[in-house]
Amino acid sequence: MIYRGHVQNGMVVFDDQANLPEGTEVRVEPLTPQPGKTLAEQFADVVGQALDLPPDMAERHNHYLHGAQRKRGEGIRRSANTYETRG
Repeated sequence: MIYRGHVQNGMVVFDDQANLPEGTEVRVEPLTPQPGKTLAEQFADVVGQALDLPPDMAERHNHYLHGAQRKRGEGIRRSANTYETRG
């Protein structure tokens, strides 16, 4: 059964009579999305803190983090204008 209600003075108040036994476990979910922090706001304290990363970290993060194989002939970016090619 679903009971509807609203928050009043910090407590959930049922709109209609709900005869639930004392100690009954319930789950309360807001029906409308609540505003939250953006990802930038959530991670503001760590954004820009990683220093000395490879210049192509964003493009090749799977290789650097997980060891994913590069495609044959794909270059390794050493600087803005320099690539080293392998195989």
